[in-house]
Amino acid sequence: MCTKVLNLAQQLINIPSISPRDLGCQEILIQRLQSYGFFIEKMNFNDTNNFWAWKGFGKSITFLGHTDVVPAGNLLNWTTPPFVSTIKNGVLFGRGSVDMKGSIAAMLIAVENFLNKNPNHNGRISFLITSDEESTGKNGIKKVAAILKQRNERINYCLVGEPTSEKVLGDCIKNGRRGSLSAELKIYGKQGHVAYPNLAYNPIHYSALFLAELSTLSFDKGNDFFEPTKLQISKIFSGKNYTTNMIPGELNVFFNIRFSPLVDEKTIINIINKLLIKHSLQHSISWKCYAKPFLSVPNNLCRILMTSIYNNTGITPVIKTNGGTSDGRFLFDLSDEIVEFGLLSSTIHQINECVNILDLLQLQNIYYDVLNALFL
Repeated sequence: MCTKVLNLAQQLINIPSISPRDLGCQEILIQRLQSYGFFIEKMNFNDTNNFWAWKGFGKSITFLGHTDVVPAGNLLNWTTPPFVSTIKNGVLFGRGSVDMKGSIAAMLIAVENFLNKNPNHNGRISFLITSDEESTGKNGIKKVAAILKQRNERINYCLVGEPTSEKVLGDCIKNGRRGSLSAELKIYGKQGHVAYPNLAYNPIHYSALFLAELSTLSFDKGNDFFEPTKLQISKIFSGKNYTTNMIPGELNVFFNIRFSPLVDEKTIINIINKLLIKHSLQHSISWKCYAKPFLSVPNNLCRILMTSIYNNTGITPVIKTNGGTSDGRFLFDLSDEIVEFGLLSSTIHQINECVNILDLLQLQNIYYDVLNALFL
């Protein structure tokens, strides 16, 4: 059993599918699913590969995942080649081993094992896989979900394989995610010589109090599912056109807000606009919302998953909504319930990304037990 999930994970890791390229990962999955009688619909857009696969009718579960990975970073810092799956002391190393080729392998093997034992099961099993989760996402699940919505598709349960576990496999599942709102702010001053500050207007000096207040803004107090909305300033610079003996004529500030459903984009923008007015700063600002928040109220899938995790690990998971965004947000309107659960997140996007092989097997068994509980 362990050999099957390990072999598939290694096969996928060995393909350098840096987002949004797939480079053949999905074809491996498609061929295996077709051998089990799945209907396959490829939905490729520009440089992104997507597929929707399903088998059966009735009550449905969709496994949602992505075959793309982030770049390896500095290759010299890796102890093993990032795109050559390597096993050391029971640990599988390689880019995507956790995020999320390991989870995809566990999903697929769990489904194959379930179908081998239950070829005439009730209900529908489906997969929705993209190669554009780690980059822009514009040609991935977002577009596929729009097509499925036009067809009036309905998904009862959606299980997302993102790495949600924190310290040990099974200690955390997620039933929602915060939204992501970014701003590019330009504060204008008057360029001049540093020796004659009376003839200039330094936007760095005059925006200092604003920036301090911006970094401590409170938007909401959070609730049982969401921590308080937070703002982080990510970059400040005056531009490359100014030397050390010049007072710059402008200051560029980039910041991001991870927000819960307790506050909306309009309210956040209004609060920050009022702060800019309060400090009398001449400015221009542009906004971009990368993701809206969503919350799936814990129900049957969450209960089944928690039971399965406990039965396999002895751990009762906590339910959270922290972390980055996920493609689950695009299926929120199509699904009755969405839950995210996968491997440990401690090495994702890092040098020497890795997964304990026993965790891979346990994850496969947990997914298998979920199928048993739903369809038998």
